[in-house]
Amino acid sequence: MKTKDIIKNGLIKENPTWVLILGMCPTLATTTSAINGMSMGLATTFVLMMSNIVISLLKSVIPDKVRIPAFIVIIATFVTMVEMVMKAYLPALYDSLGLFIALIVVNCIVLGRAEAFASKNNVGQSFLDGLFMGLGFTWALTLLGMVRELLGTGCFFGHSLIGGADGMLMMILPPGGFLALGLLMALINHIRNKSKVKKS
Repeated sequence: MKTKDIIKNGLIKENPTWVLILGMCPTLATTTSAINGMSMGLATTFVLMMSNIVISLLKSVIPDKVRIPAFIVIIATFVTMVEMVMKAYLPALYDSLGLFIALIVVNCIVLGRAEAFASKNNVGQSFLDGLFMGLGFTWALTLLGMVRELLGTGCFFGHSLIGGADGMLMMILPPGGFLALGLLMALINHIRNKSKVKKS
């Protein structure tokens, strides 16, 4: 696969959130603010990149019968590293994201890319796939977090824009997450469909 196709797939064509609709649990739970969404996305990107590299390197020595458990062990190793670093150096962020850092282990995006891509391609392509799938996930979570934070609290990355005015509390609660996700997904699909029509 060409590099430009890997980049386009991760960011747009096969975006984990807007197109494949994967990883909805952390998407909805951690996007109450832009910084939380971005942090969750970057943590997942690191795990995607590193696990893809290791799985691609070891694909010929991992027996087919135990490949899924082996992939999960590799992924869990990098998730544990992220969790320990975040807990040591970013305790406030760690407390905010909480359980969802550990749940990266079973995030279907990470395991899906390990099975569908890293186990079948070389190290360089697997690294790029992990990087751009992760960045695609990151920009989706950051955008969703920005919209929810702005409408819910009147803030942008923690900085007040409305000057003491209250936002719509619902937007930072679970129903607001579903509403914002649905509206953004509809908008992005509309833009994608319009660009397809123009190309044709």
